[in-house]
Amino acid sequence: MNLEHSFTIDDLLEGCRQGNRKSQELLYKKLASKMLGVCMRYAKDSSEAEDMLQMGFVKVFKKLDDFKGDGSFEGWIRRIMVNTAIEVYRKNQRMLNVIPIDEVYNEPQHVFDMNGLEVKDLLKCIQELAGGYRLVFNMYVMEGFSHKEIAERLGISEGASKSQLSRARAMLREKIIKMEGNNYANYTG
Repeated sequence: MNLEHSFTIDDLLEGCRQGNRKSQELLYKKLASKMLGVCMRYAKDSSEAEDMLQMGFVKVFKKLDDFKGDGSFEGWIRRIMVNTAIEVYRKNQRMLNVIPIDEVYNEPQHVFDMNGLEVKDLLKCIQELAGGYRLVFNMYVMEGFSHKEIAERLGISEGASKSQLSRARAMLREKIIKMEGNNYANYTG
């Protein structure tokens, strides 16, 4: 008989607050795959994403008393994972390749059809972005941070954040167009 599914998040939270290892394990099992997905968007590869996940969950268990129930618990954990990704980025001291914003806006815009694009392909494209581009893209597009918030968290200007986002989008567009070209070339009808 499997009792793991009979616990609610609230039950697991209470157990975790009391230091119950089984509750911690069950909470981890319940949320790890979703949070790994968050980490994968920020990481350069799966190994770095798994490290982020582990560091993030250590913080979750240490800071459980900080969760007051004002929002969703999953959203609270997600924020910890994003902050952990930012810390990993800073720790690795990756440089942001800032491009003047005028240069980005003068680039030609392409239209493409994403119907044939699979999630794993898009994730791969995002992971191939340079660290600064990937970080700003995820913070803005996926997490909903404003350019002002991104600038404050990363210690860059709002203009640099906008430039990074614009360049990331342009690079993703190029990668997707290239993938579509390859898919079209491989299409035999």
